[in-house]
Amino acid sequence: MAHTFRPIPAARLKLLIFDLDGTLVDSRQDLANSINAMLVNYHRPELPADVIATYIGDGAPTLVRRSMGFKDDHDLAPREEECIEDALVFFLEYYREHKLDNTRCYDGVLEALMSVSRDDRTLTVLSNKPVNPSRAIVNHLGMGPMFRAVYGGNSFETKKPDPLGVQILLREFGAGPEETVIVGDSDIDIITARNAGIYSIGCSYGLAPESLGEAPPDVLVSSAAEWAEVLTLIDR
Repeated sequence: MAHTFRPIPAARLKLLIFDLDGTLVDSRQDLANSINAMLVNYHRPELPADVIATYIGDGAPTLVRRSMGFKDDHDLAPREEECIEDALVFFLEYYREHKLDNTRCYDGVLEALMSVSRDDRTLTVLSNKPVNPSRAIVNHLGMGPMFRAVYGGNSFETKKPDPLGVQILLREFGAGPEETVIVGDSDIDIITARNAGIYSIGCSYGLAPESLGEAPPDVLVSSAAEWAEVLTLIDR
């Protein structure tokens, strides 16, 4: 059952923005396998998939940096910077070939997307994953026709939680913040919503549900069917 902290005016929503990893698709295993292949290549110990999942969400460079054992606030020496840049290239090339080995839509996602679609609504994806693999995954898993736009972490000058991507989507599709919601599985999506002044739905079934406790969404759901219900309720 969805937990509502601030009601979302579903009938007035014109722009629905979805995160990808942990929200629409379960990509945990393919990301973990690609990171571990990278770590083995650089003679570092492999990591459990659950640990790698906690590093996902801020984009590929940060995922690689964290997996290599460097903290976000650690100032890197030139040799460390070069190592991470090389590791990022390896990771992206490996992931490009293996991004769909195990990745699937979460249960009920396709049905949920169809149920929230209306002629007066625009559905989009805003991920911190690079845009090419994001679009490839969306298209391969049959979601492509449902989205007017799919943007990734390298589509704009900044990534979530910076509001730039949302602001561009608002302008592109002529929606106001009060007519827009983002659906995501981590605090990054919720903070993005706050920064852009839009509504938020948090998915507790995703890759980083623990982070939603630090940044509570307007509505917390545990399945795609629940966010679909929230987004199809008629205002009273």
